[in-house]
Amino acid sequence: MPFIEAAKKIAKALDVSLDHLFGEGINASFDKKTVQRLQDIENLNPTVKEKLFFLIDTVIRDTKAQQAYAQ
Repeated sequence: MPFIEAAKKIAKALDVSLDHLFGEGINASFDKKTVQRLQDIENLNPTVKEKLFFLIDTVIRDTKAQQAYAQ
């Protein structure tokens, strides 16, 4: 157990998740702030969540289109 506690302290000091620190798991590529945002989104009202996803999808689509035309 001491290793786990030390790992938690290191992750907290670096402001990353344990997944990120060890490079494993579904959240390994996300920093702590991104993970927190994802958790907050999961707790939103379904209607608000749907509107947020629509906005996110629109931004992603437009960014991909800009990248495709820039080449």
